[in-house]
Amino acid sequence: MLIIRVNKDNPETEKIKKAAEIIKKSGLVAFPTETVYGLGADALNARAVKRIFEVKGRPPDNPLIVHVSSVDDVYKIAKPNKIAKKLMEEFFPGPLTLVMEKKDIVPDITTANLKTIAVRMPDHKVALKLIELSETPIAAPSANKSGKPSPTRAEHVIEDFKDEIECVIDGGEVDIGLESTVVDTTTYPIEILRPGAITKEMLEEFFDVKVAGESDVAKSPGMKYRHYAPEAETIVIKDRKKILELAKKLSKNGKIVGIAAMNPKEFKDFITFDLGRNYEEFAKNLFKALRELDKKCNVIIVEGIEEKGIGLAIMNRLKKAGKLYDLSQSITDNKR
Repeated sequence: MLIIRVNKDNPETEKIKKAAEIIKKSGLVAFPTETVYGLGADALNARAVKRIFEVKGRPPDNPLIVHVSSVDDVYKIAKPNKIAKKLMEEFFPGPLTLVMEKKDIVPDITTANLKTIAVRMPDHKVALKLIELSETPIAAPSANKSGKPSPTRAEHVIEDFKDEIECVIDGGEVDIGLESTVVDTTTYPIEILRPGAITKEMLEEFFDVKVAGESDVAKSPGMKYRHYAPEAETIVIKDRKKILELAKKLSKNGKIVGIAAMNPKEFKDFITFDLGRNYEEFAKNLFKALRELDKKCNVIIVEGIEEKGIGLAIMNRLKKAGKLYDLSQSITDNKR
């Protein structure tokens, strides 16, 4: 595996060119975006895209997001309607993915045989430079084994794939830490298929918005399958007193308990990870916390939060990573 370390704010063109050549030759390149690290291949090369599914262990009916480096490139692979055009005007580049009608140039494998395509323009200089130099749209799900927590550092990618992919571009830690918001622009009200840093409240400034539930047909990543999960049993609890009670009970039963919470000083008797002082820090640290605690613990308790703003996206990931604890249930009745 080739590891290319770059300056995220001023990426060196000659270094990125090496990775772009790998993309052109049907190889796989992991690269940083503002959300998480992506595992990229030429989106228009069916053979290259197939390798993404194989290496990740990704179900073939789980469509990929296609990344572009300019709005002009969107029109080469998709047919944006008025809604999509407005959202591109407001939020591109940025952590927003738009589901639109696709063009025939895109192989069916990239979109899981759907007639729609999910497209975004990342707000990250390294990602944009790689797409530009590769001279093709890049299909890129998160650069982790399917089901595991998404990678927010190059080290996470290397841990998951070792020598299974050709290249990792190391651009340091990402800024946001959660995958992009995915919005279906082919329906109205527009539908959030996966919440992210572009929040429901932000989108409602322009259009009526609804939030999708679970679906048997995945119109975007993150809808159908269990995701973001460590090996350790993961429990989400919104009440800090209950967190402490359950942690003590599990510990007495011989479990090694890790707690990820905001300002976790009151949990000092356990292995802890500080998720920060606000929801933005919580989002950035979440997947890192799950990965680090998973190495030390066999039960992870994560503090649940209010589902507003980016909190909706955080809780979306946590519900897929673990089990939401029923606060009406007493700790003594807990069967874990």
